[in-house]
Amino acid sequence: YFTPKVLPGATVITADEAKGLMDKGVPLYDTRVAHEYTESHIKGAISVPYKENSAKEVDFDDTLDAFDLSKLPKDKSAAVIFACNGAECWKSYKSARQAIKNHYTKVYWYRGGYPEWKARGYAVE
Repeated sequence: YFTPKVLPGATVITADEAKGLMDKGVPLYDTRVAHEYTESHIKGAISVPYKENSAKEVDFDDTLDAFDLSKLPKDKSAAVIFACNGAECWKSYKSARQAIKNHYTKVYWYRGGYPEWKARGYAVE
């Protein structure tokens, strides 16, 4: 079951756009579980796991989940990127939605995430 192709309040970006933003200093948050991040991740990504208990659907109940918003910039106008394991992974969608709900105004959702990044040949660590 794939994530939607759009997320109101966020800009959906490609691998090239994510790399360009990261090159300009925009943080990319890897929302996968810690062991996935430890195994391999986008070079420079920051691990902030999204603890998902809600359904994988657009109208999910975020009260069932846990996401540490304190790990994001204090400045809610700062740009932030969320990524996980591609279009079938809901963690980055849900974390981006949490950021939007909490008044972050420059939210980028990198829907293709780690698999697309790796397929493009960009650096992982």
